[in-house]
Amino acid sequence: MTTTSVQTSSVKTGSAQTTQPRRPELVPTHPGWAEEIRDRVREQVAETVRRRCAEHVHSMRGADVVTGVLSDFVGRGKYLRSMFGYLGWRAAAPDSPAALAAVSGLELLHAFALLQDDVMDRSQLRRGRPTVHVQLASWHRGQGMSGSAERFGESGAVLLGDLCLVWAEQAMRESGLPRAALDRGWPRYDEMRSELAVGQFADLLNEARRVPTLDEVMDVLRRKSGNYTVRRPLELGAAMAGAGPELLTALGDYGTMVGEAFQMRDDVLGVFGTDATGKTAGDDLAERKATSLVVLAREVAGPATRDTLDALLHGSDETDGPVDVAAARVAIESTGARRRIEELIATRVQGALRLVDGAVDGGLLGDDVAAVLRAMAVRCADRVS
Repeated sequence: MTTTSVQTSSVKTGSAQTTQPRRPELVPTHPGWAEEIRDRVREQVAETVRRRCAEHVHSMRGADVVTGVLSDFVGRGKYLRSMFGYLGWRAAAPDSPAALAAVSGLELLHAFALLQDDVMDRSQLRRGRPTVHVQLASWHRGQGMSGSAERFGESGAVLLGDLCLVWAEQAMRESGLPRAALDRGWPRYDEMRSELAVGQFADLLNEARRVPTLDEVMDVLRRKSGNYTVRRPLELGAAMAGAGPELLTALGDYGTMVGEAFQMRDDVLGVFGTDATGKTAGDDLAERKATSLVVLAREVAGPATRDTLDALLHGSDETDGPVDVAAARVAIESTGARRRIEELIATRVQGALRLVDGAVDGGLLGDDVAAVLRAMAVRCADRVS
């Protein structure tokens, strides 16, 4: 466990291993460590958006609106990806403001994904407020501009997402990390971005098919959300820190399990959550999303309940109307699918905790980082928003 004396941290590069001093006040076991890192990332991201908008947006009409909308949007995240990215770094190296600046770019990458996802899903709420495309459409109407306000809002949100994508990579490049560290990270970063886009497209195909299999949905879940939320950020941070292959494998396996648990919890909240999630309650049902919970319910349902679900969630091309969310919830609950999803979530969390214990026993992880990884596994699986 952490003591008040100066400790050391082993930094692995291939088979080589060096020892560096670790600042005890930044060892991640003190109370509020997660909140401290989140606050540091929030400040970093806010400054990045402010600076980039001052550089690139200031001269155009609506600059204040764009800056305000983006600043507000990125300021209300959970910061999970940057947290896991920094944990990956801390698994192999001491605290580093430059490393924190590098992984803060993951929040801008996430903003890019959410901005475009909300347009594709035609979502009205995100993080408890109107989505960016809805806000931009409202501004368009308020300015008395010509053309479709909705089309303007959607197009504007896509373009702001593009800016966030560019600024995310720029944040890494300009973080202050040595080039060698960044060179170790770029392949992981590229893989994460490609996987995210492919997963999103696969999700579109699932929606077009209307009734994908659970295996197909789980594959999309891993690529679009699970890996991108936990596994890839962990691997990115650890790779930049020079972690060896054994540690990278252990963190990757942990990340797969926690990422899947995180997304399955999201799927449960998308059906049975409340407005406290920051989205409209029952949003996934209203949007007819083929999530893990919805597809599992259909697969385990009896013929009558399956027909009911199909009628509620799919209807026909001629009769599609608003989904009866309450009735769909009742039908899904009756199948026992929610209980089964909860079991799958628990299994993955338990597996992740065993992986952490094994990594500690094998000398791959210190007790400090391991403690936070355990806490984050539980937090991702048990969240209510």
